[in-house]
Amino acid sequence: MPTQISPDKHKRIIEAAIKVFAKKGFFNAKISEIAQEADVADGTIYLYFKSKDDILIHLFEESMDRLIKLIQTELAKENDPVSKLKRFIQLHFTLVEGNPNLAEVITVELRQSNKFMKEYDNVKFRDYLNLISSVIREGQARGVIRRDIVPAIIKRALFGALDEVTLPWALSEKKKYSLSELAEHITNLFISGITC
Repeated sequence: MPTQISPDKHKRIIEAAIKVFAKKGFFNAKISEIAQEADVADGTIYLYFKSKDDILIHLFEESMDRLIKLIQTELAKENDPVSKLKRFIQLHFTLVEGNPNLAEVITVELRQSNKFMKEYDNVKFRDYLNLISSVIREGQARGVIRRDIVPAIIKRALFGALDEVTLPWALSEKKKYSLSELAEHITNLFISGITC
């Protein structure tokens, strides 16, 4: 980010992009609409970002970075791996529910970017998934999670379940269920399947 540009404008552009992508869809959104929502000139966007895809990638990275730090802090408060796994699931759904526009962009619109899907080395997503696998490994070492469980597979299976539940919720205008209420059901399903 250029030094002469304020971090406040960067933040405003990202927040505007979340709103515009959620409302119009990534493919249909225009840079001019993001600029209008952020209350900046169209050209100002290009001082911060190379393209619409670049905005999406920054949006994702910054959101995931905050999410990872928050989850790491919260998991550190738990004493045992099973409690950490339960807390992870609860936090995932609570944060999605508290940020519906961001949830829609990350679960739906991110997949519309060819650049993101084909060219982007998704380090932040791997870091997020590795929070799950590290808890699984800790549980195995402490004898509370089955040793025949493969952490690399379970982390993707758990995220897949969370993502699959989140997707229709994010797409529906009228939310028919609470994600935080579903957290207990998914937690019980996974915990009973992987614990000793």
